Amino acid sequence: MTEAVLFTTTRITTFLGPQTLTNASGFFFEREGRLHLVTSRHVVIDEPSKHFPDRIEIELHVDRNDLTRSARYSVPLYRNSRAVWRQAADSGGDIDVAVLELDRRYLPDPCVFNAFTPAHLQRALDEIGIGSALSVVGFPLGFHDTLHHLPVVRQGAIASSFGVRFQGQGYFLTDARTHRGTSGAPVLMRYGNEQPLPWRLLGVHSAQMDMKNRDGSVDESLALNCAWYADVLLTLTEAPKPKGNRPA
Repeated sequence: MTEAVLFTTTRITTFLGPQTLTNASGFFFEREGRLHLVTSRHVVIDEPSKHFPDRIEIELHVDRNDLTRSARYSVPLYRNSRAVWRQAADSGGDIDVAVLELDRRYLPDPCVFNAFTPAHLQRALDEIGIGSALSVVGFPLGFHDTLHHLPVVRQGAIASSFGVRFQGQGYFLTDARTHRGTSGAPVLMRYGNEQPLPWRLLGVHSAQMDMKNRDGSVDESLALNCAWYADVLLTLTEAPKPKGNRPA
């Protein structure tokens, strides 16, 4: 049987009108009955590179027994000229995580996926030590099982003190080989035998880290990456507060 964790992650394609722009990764997160797609903020907007898509497409399985069957689902990024994703910032600046709520009524029927929940977040930070083994589930350079529409898994390790905001930012470092297209992938640690997903969701992979003064002809890439702490999802997936009547 296909491991359940492979159904948590979906390939994202960004578009501007009819023009295909980039490929990335994203994963499903469910809270209080509401379904969300999580990815990196720079997948949906990136001002420095002038990346301004107006919609994304995700790929979904429609038959758990025949994985060759899939459907593409389009998600607009703006409604009435306003962004539909949620993002956050803290004392260190913008957090490179974006969350879009998905309306189940419009998903393909049937639709096969698995979603992480708040129960998969790591609460006891001191349980995660330097060098702990990690898995990153995604679509590096768009590479995946194109027949069965499944992501691939790269292995890595914790490379900075978990729970400490590296350089004052809301992320920790991972030591893993990653590529473009992995942005937005879940950073996971195997945990116990909880079913159907015996994993802890530690972070959201963002980008490779490197030194500006690295001599490419002499020095290899650091192969270090930043992963934003996944507990930001508790903020980004809070139910919208009802709008009360304005005082007279």
